[in-house]
Parts: sequence; C-alpha cells; structure tokens
Amino acid sequence: MASLVLLLVAPLAGCSDDGEPAADPPSGTPTASGPPSASPPPGEPAEPTQAPETTGPGERLPPVHHRVSLPALMREQVGAGRIRRTERLGGTDRWTSWAVTYTVGGAAGGATVSGELLVPTGPGPFPAVVLAHGYIDPAIYTLGRGMSREQEWLASNGFVVLHTDYRGHAGSDPVGDLDRESRLAYTRDVIAAVGALRKEKDVDGDRVALAGRSMGGGVVYNALVTHPDLVDAAVVFAPVSSDLVDNLERWTLPQRPEAARALFDRLGGDPRQAPRPYRELSARSYFDRVRAPVLIHHGTSDDTCPIAWSRETHRLLNRAGADSTLAVYRGEEHAFGPRFADAMRRTVAFLRRHL
Repeated sequence: MASLVLLLVAPLAGCSDDGEPAADPPSGTPTASGPPSASPPPGEPAEPTQAPETTGPGERLPPVHHRVSLPALMREQVGAGRIRRTERLGGTDRWTSWAVTYTVGGAAGGATVSGELLVPTGPGPFPAVVLAHGYIDPAIYTLGRGMSREQEWLASNGFVVLHTDYRGHAGSDPVGDLDRESRLAYTRDVIAAVGALRKEKDVDGDRVALAGRSMGGGVVYNALVTHPDLVDAAVVFAPVSSDLVDNLERWTLPQRPEAARALFDRLGGDPRQAPRPYRELSARSYFDRVRAPVLIHHGTSDDTCPIAWSRETHRLLNRAGADSTLAVYRGEEHAFGPRFADAMRRTVAFLRRHL
C-alpha cells in the first residue's frame, strides 16, 4: 500500500518556551465536504436517523455522514454506572487508592471498564480529574498503568483521580477493532468515567477536569468536541495530533498495516480516496465546540509526538475561539523527565484556577 503523504504546516510563532501563548483572533471553522461514506457492513447499526440536531439554544450539530464519526458521538447520551471498588491497593497519609470498575452505557451497551481510583485524605468533597493514558500494548498493560506519576501528584494536591484503563485493557471488557482504531470506544470510556466520578460522595461534581497523555491527549480532544459541557478544564501532556491522519501515518500504517487496511475498508477508502470520514474523526474539525480551557504541555525534543502537532492544535483552538495555552519545555522529551515537576506544578495551578 502506498503511504500517505501529507504536509503539516506548523507555525512556530504564538508561544514562548515559558508557556505564555499569543492567541490568534477567533475565526470561523470551514465546513467539511466530500463524497458520502460507504454503507456499513451487514449486521452493523444503520446511520442515526432520529438523532437530535441541537444541543442547546441556537446550536446545531454537524451532520452525520457515517456512524463511526465524532458527529455521531455528539448525539449519544453516554451513560455511566457507579464506581465499584474491588480492592484497596495502597496509599500514603495524603491519599488512598482502590482498584475499581464502572460501566459505560449508550452505544457501548453496558461495557465494564476497570481503572484506579485515588481519594485524598480528608472530609471532601474534592475537585476531581479523569486521566486518559497513552498507548501501551494491551497485551502487557496492567491496571492503572500509564499515568502513575500524575495520579499520585494530583491526589497529593487534593484531587480525586480516576485513571481509566479503557476497554481492551487490564480488567475491562473487550473492544472491537473499529472502535479501537478510531479511538471512539476510548472516548466513550472517558466520557462515562466523568459521569461515574460525579456520582462519588467524595467528589464535588461541579469541579471536574480531564487530563490525558500522548494518545490519551487525542482522546481528551475528542471528548471536548463531542460533549462540550462535560468538564470545566482539560490538560494534555505530549499529545498526539488532533488530525487522525497524522496519527495513522505515524503509527498505524507502519506498525499495524493490517489494522490500517481494515479501517480504510470500513470507512470507504484511504484518506486520499475518501477524506471526509477522516476529517469527521479528527477533533480539530470541530474545535469551535470546545468550551473548557485547555492546557497543552509539550517538549521541544519529543521524537514520538512532534511538538509541531501541538503548535498547530493550539493555533487552531485559538482560531476557533477556544481558550488554549501551550506550555513549551525546551529540551524535554516525550515522557517528561527533568521538567515533569514543573509541568505538574503548572497543571495544579491551572486546575485550581478553573475548578
């Protein structure tokens, strides 16, 4: 299969290395267009026909051209069951952690997702954060893995933390190939995690945020555009691109070509042949829907997720009228080592300001 060739224009202006951005003036977001997507395979649900077209006074949702899309997810009421604590894992004098599960409703059909819950010591209720981890091979992934440093830092600073494992990971239910490669299942799992967390007696339901690392940053972007009133703030660390095709080219095509071919078949062609389904799975197509303030952390030496991706995402968020801050860390790599504490101090200050 010929590899896809895309040009990514990433302006270097607009933010400084101490993280103080200059916002672009808001402007309209162009409407995507293109040929209709292929019909779903036999046995799959049909396109939504009775979905609501508005989410608030004067706000119209973008049309649904394919059931596997962000516009389709915008119309879903993703249900969430209560958090069930299955095992106490440990803690410090500042917090206690449990292995937990919760259920995801809506199109997920009552799937069970595992995770780790950390609750600060004290009477509460506390502000809360749902964590969305980056890519780790599900075959080696273990419960609560991926953002353990962030979990403990936030809990030590007075935040209830729910780290979701996503479906297909740890003790969660399985996930289908299409939902996995499109990241829509993971997005539903994060949306439901927020709903489940709000039901906890230790949580102040009016003060909830999202935080994601790497792939999880892309999941956070998806949640922000599909359910704009979900949370009060969002933080992403070294995130993937907000354009799905960037991510497909960097990882799926070279590392999982069979999965890429299957995705192309289900979406009616590759991104050159059928561009619209890929635009409609890219959060940046709907940045005009983002209402929560966003803090993006990225290092200049990240050779996994290029900082150009976050510069472009930040530019497009501000152009669409969103409140975006890009904090740039000179010489920092993807995992954040020397500047991790700086990033977390900035994160805590940002969350306290907005929650």
